[in-house]
Amino acid sequence: MKILVTGANGYLGQGIVKSILELGHDVVAADFSVQNVDNRAKTIACNLFNVENPYQFFGEPDVLLHLAWRDGFVHYSDAHIDDLPKHYKFIKEMAGSGVKQIAVMGSMHEIGFYEGSINENTPCHPTTPYGIGKNALRDLTQMVCKQNNTVFQWLRGYYIVGNSKFGNSIFSKITAAAEEGKEEFPFTLGQNQYDFLDYPDFCDQIAAVVGQKNEQGIINICSGRPEKLADRVERFIKENKYDIKLQYGAFPDRPYDSKAIWGNDTKIRKILGKK
Repeated sequence: MKILVTGANGYLGQGIVKSILELGHDVVAADFSVQNVDNRAKTIACNLFNVENPYQFFGEPDVLLHLAWRDGFVHYSDAHIDDLPKHYKFIKEMAGSGVKQIAVMGSMHEIGFYEGSINENTPCHPTTPYGIGKNALRDLTQMVCKQNNTVFQWLRGYYIVGNSKFGNSIFSKITAAAEEGKEEFPFTLGQNQYDFLDYPDFCDQIAAVVGQKNEQGIINICSGRPEKLADRVERFIKENKYDIKLQYGAFPDRPYDSKAIWGNDTKIRKILGKK
């Protein structure tokens, strides 16, 4: 298939493009800048929201994988609400012009404060502009796909573990601190439990989802099990042989973070052919 990936130059996009290419699909990779995208993809540097007739402009792709999103780690940024009409307009134009399958990157932050396992029927009560923006886009995308008889896939992401110093996750920040020679890293008590997925596995799961049409709707991109933040971070430090120690209790936990939250992995296991 020909798959259009927006936000392809971002931290997630770079790895996802590689995984899709490895499955044998053609990729059209779009972003403001495309210098870090795998050179096997066709790259287009542009502002998505200024493109007229995007379906034709991007070569009539079979699938739209929409990763583009500003300020993903700044949960209270106004961009999440300001950009929402632009994302909606772009997706609506793509569906109305003939793209047959639309997959959009979602987030566990759509759920809001919740404890336990999340599936596609778990009610959403987001508490930040980030969660509210993603939640609204999910509803709008689902509506547009239904109107145009387009395959709808919402990829709900959880916590991604990777050792790139260019990301905004705690793992990226620890990597950057270790490379700077810092001996301590200020940390919370780390008792909250989350669903962690290593970056390569995350990218492979996304690629597997968009490469098929049988499983649709909300699909959790996850490990399917909870793990304490402190345990996962300590393991990450050991895996990467970093000479740095966590300074427990330096920061309070964020009040809107759940104590234990993880994804139901039934759908993704089916897609991956796992029992």
